[in-house]
Amino acid sequence: MLRLYLVRHGQTEWNIQKRMQGWKDSALTEQGVNNAIALGKRLEGVEFVAAYSSTSERTIETAKLIIGERNLPISTNENLREMYLGEWEGKTHEEIKVSYPEQYKNFGKKPALYEPAGGETFEQLTNRAINVLNYIISEHESGNILVITHSVILKSLLMHAKGRNITDLWAPPFIHDTSLSIMEIKNGEYCILSEGDIAHLDKVTIS
Repeated sequence: MLRLYLVRHGQTEWNIQKRMQGWKDSALTEQGVNNAIALGKRLEGVEFVAAYSSTSERTIETAKLIIGERNLPISTNENLREMYLGEWEGKTHEEIKVSYPEQYKNFGKKPALYEPAGGETFEQLTNRAINVLNYIISEHESGNILVITHSVILKSLLMHAKGRNITDLWAPPFIHDTSLSIMEIKNGEYCILSEGDIAHLDKVTIS
């Protein structure tokens, strides 16, 4: 049986500024660093056979903080990158809302109707998410796998595992920074054990 520990990166400077990041990057905040360390402590009892990260610095740094002193190499994969947001990247939500009112509304409310300004559609992103999931499954028959990625990729992976479509992408729960979702895969079947869990921020330990 394969068990994936799916984690969103720690809080960043652009998260605080409410800027869209996508393929661009910004540094982890002090809170983002501390939350990643807290999750690492929570997962101390889990023996990982592999770790995968997006190529973005914010995810690589989060992965390093979670892994700590363990001898666990990080494999980066471009398909784990956040949704490519084209002209929206680096802009604040308010700026986008003014310049692209209809598509901003579709992005958050009707993702199937969203038309990007030079970026990816949700369908293209979901295909990337499924591709990287299939790749990880092909590389590992069993064991615990740590995967550090981004919110929209995580929502897409969980949507796929539930057999749902893009219209349900934003269904709760919200994926907070360093939140943990655990997915088991056995005989081609998916079982979601937890979704968007932030219990480690209350110093709760699991094994």
